Amino acid sequence: MLAIDSPEILSSIDQGVQILHIRRPEKKNALTRAMYHTLAEALRRADTDPAVRAILLRGEPECFTSGNDVNDFLKEDEHTTERPAVQFLKAIAHVRKPLVAAVNGLAVGIGTTLLLHCDLVYAAEDAWLQLPFTRLGLCPEAASSLLVPQLMGHQRAAELLLLGERFSASKAWEYGLVNEVLPAAQVLPHALARAQALAALPPEAVQTSKHLLKRNQQAGIDDIMALELVNFTRLLRSPEARAIMQAFLQRGRE
Repeated sequence: MLAIDSPEILSSIDQGVQILHIRRPEKKNALTRAMYHTLAEALRRADTDPAVRAILLRGEPECFTSGNDVNDFLKEDEHTTERPAVQFLKAIAHVRKPLVAAVNGLAVGIGTTLLLHCDLVYAAEDAWLQLPFTRLGLCPEAASSLLVPQLMGHQRAAELLLLGERFSASKAWEYGLVNEVLPAAQVLPHALARAQALAALPPEAVQTSKHLLKRNQQAGIDDIMALELVNFTRLLRSPEARAIMQAFLQRGRE
């Protein structure tokens, strides 16, 4: 079994399903560099563990994740391919085993873009998703500039990525981002049951099928992630983006 020594990323295994639980409710599950590092390592290790046949990502009942911890994010001097968030994105984009997400509450920024790399996504009726990059003076990440228009077409992708407004789980279902919308209390049990169903199937057949489904995307994902990172870093250094984030931090202190 995969062991994780982190109070904010909990790990358990249930009938061949590795459950990775983001648990930082006092900060709306905002992700720090340490949490990204733990998640990336957990995905890599689960992918090579023969006891694990599927992976389930979950948050708290009130929040999947509100995205980056802005205070921690701004402390990072170098936004390169080696930073923990990028390592997490690479891990989730290349994981061979089926990946299921259970989304309750908020899923903001990377909380939404990571779903593009999951194979099955189940969301609560009261969940809210958001791709707020332009509102922060930034650009898309996690290959979302490639995957969102591929998934739902240019106009719908532009609505979500250019305006950056929050959208409902029902719209996410309509646009093809989630498989099913359920009452909040049913999301985790249903997602776990689906992950267990995947885990019960012949693993080589499942992993080969996933590889074939994603083969045409993979090279493009790596290329666009690199291009997004260059532009994200450039925009992050702009006075406009810095001012927006400093204002956000100031509101949090008031």
